[in-house]
Amino acid sequence: MSDGVCPVTDASRRHPWADVPAEAGARLRPVVLGTGDEIIATVRAEIAEYALSMDGEFGRRIRLGVSVALDQFLDLLGTDDALPDTTVYFELGRVEHRHGRTMDALQSAYRIGSRVLWRRIAATSDGSSNGSGHGTDNGTAPEGPDDLGLGADAIFRLAEALFAYIEQLAAASVSGYAYEQSLAAGSRQARQHALVERLCRTPAPEASELDALAREAGWTPPKEVGALVMAEESLGVVCRRLPPEVAASVVDGVGIVFVPDPDGPGRADALTDAVRGTATVLGPTVTPDQTPRTVTRARAAWALQLDGHLPGAGLIRSEDHLLALLLHADVTLTADLVAQRLEPLRRMTAAARDRAVTTLTAWLDAHGDVAEAATRLHVHPQTVRYRLARLKEAFAGVLDDPVGRLEVALALRAGGSALAEG
Repeated sequence: MSDGVCPVTDASRRHPWADVPAEAGARLRPVVLGTGDEIIATVRAEIAEYALSMDGEFGRRIRLGVSVALDQFLDLLGTDDALPDTTVYFELGRVEHRHGRTMDALQSAYRIGSRVLWRRIAATSDGSSNGSGHGTDNGTAPEGPDDLGLGADAIFRLAEALFAYIEQLAAASVSGYAYEQSLAAGSRQARQHALVERLCRTPAPEASELDALAREAGWTPPKEVGALVMAEESLGVVCRRLPPEVAASVVDGVGIVFVPDPDGPGRADALTDAVRGTATVLGPTVTPDQTPRTVTRARAAWALQLDGHLPGAGLIRSEDHLLALLLHADVTLTADLVAQRLEPLRRMTAAARDRAVTTLTAWLDAHGDVAEAATRLHVHPQTVRYRLARLKEAFAGVLDDPVGRLEVALALRAGGSALAEG
């Protein structure tokens, strides 16, 4: 279309370069292909991160990227083809992530490249490339509007095509950056899982093994640590609220977080806030060579919480429930203790047994103080004395022995409520 008239836009077309006259590519080729070095030089001059990086992997890739981008853009003009291949720009994004940079610098490079290229095209189209308004002696570089043969509307379409094209290249780099980021995150997650899983196993890792695992996972072993246990599905939410120095993963279907210095200043409030609305159990604070102990204790308390023996929400400290843990550590032993020490109660009627359980519990909790027990029961002290006399007779002297009283108290704690209900 030598008259420079832009074709009517076809609504079915998907790409803006389809509305640029096909012959524009051939006419612009000397101008466009000659901007590569200028683009590289301007990028290096304006982006500090790239001032010294053009001789390595990134430098080779960005030079290739500029060359391919210019040539490919010219080939697309006048067609409705999609970008044939964005691998070069996808890989540029990956390299940026591997070099530890954000996408800001590369996005700026794309903007600079489009700006430099458009400035050269605009200078050519308005006849100002050398101020003469005429072509060069060899006739290869158009310098004025007559040489390009493009009208104002075609130039507008060309600009639209260029900036849309650059946006697609930049989007490919963003995808590459995100892909590399996901690979790195997956690798870090795998290394952290290996660390957490090893810290859970007995025996605890030796110092040299721990240092190697921690270094690979990017974790600094603290002087003291506690294991935080929760449901697997709660792990992500809780970890986002915790400081980055924790080590977390799912082990045997349970979320486990190793929290440095859980008893340090301000830690209690931070932990409580992090687990709000979620049932979690914190094991005892230990040194790194004792990590299996804090995990075992926290998991035992977690099992009790699931069974309804501990509070149902918020932060539960296993060390606040040692008696419950002790009584449930060996259920057969506890069952034998309950059966043996509470046998006298089983021989009573249901009403008498219920009264005996409440009386015994009040008396033992009051450390043998009859008046205090009576106050707790809302009865006269003489009533308590009468009941105790009957109980001591039923227990055949066990309640007069300190060890016997302790065993009865533990048995009541472990099975008294079920016995009273039975």
